[in-house]
Amino acid sequence: MNILILSGSPRKGGNTELLAEAFAKGASANNHVEIVSVRDYIVNPCLGCNACFKSNGVCAQKDDMPMIYEKMHQADMLVIASPVYFYSISAQLKAVIDRFHNPIRDSFHIKKMALLLVGAASLPELFDAILTEYNLCLKFFDIDDAGKVLVRGVKDKGDIKGTNALDEAYKFGSSI
Repeated sequence: MNILILSGSPRKGGNTELLAEAFAKGASANNHVEIVSVRDYIVNPCLGCNACFKSNGVCAQKDDMPMIYEKMHQADMLVIASPVYFYSISAQLKAVIDRFHNPIRDSFHIKKMALLLVGAASLPELFDAILTEYNLCLKFFDIDDAGKVLVRGVKDKGDIKGTNALDEAYKFGSSI
C-alpha cells in the first residue's frame, strides 16, 4: 500500500514530526511510506473562486499544490499528522486540506485514513473539534478510519519522548 503522511508541523524535529516518523518506521515494513512536511511547500489558502471546477482541476493559483496533488493521486492511505493550535490543526496543513476543494480529488484512490495529533493541553476535549472534522471527511469521501494516536500534554520540542506515544505510533504503523 502507498501511504502518504501529511505532516502539518511548522517546527522541524518537533513532536508531531517525531510521531509521524515513528508511525512511518512501523508502516514501512510492509508498505511504501512518504512523509510530506507541508512546511516545505508553498501552498496558498483556497480562494473559493471555483476556477478549478471550470478548468479540469487546474487552480488559478500558481504554487506547490500540484506536487501534493500528484502524491495524493498515488496514495492508498492518507495520514494526517498535526500539532493542535487553538483546538484545530495547523494553518499550514489546513491550507492544504482546503485545497482539496478541487475536482482533482475525484481521481484519488484513498481508501483509508489515520490521524496523528499532538497537543500541549491535557483537556479531555482537546481533540473534539478536529475529530468532528475528521469524521465528517471520512463520511463524505467514504474512507475507512484506520485509527488514531492522540497525544496530550506535550508542549516543548522533544517532550513526546517522555511518553509512550512514539511506541504506540510505531505499533500502529506496524499493524497496517
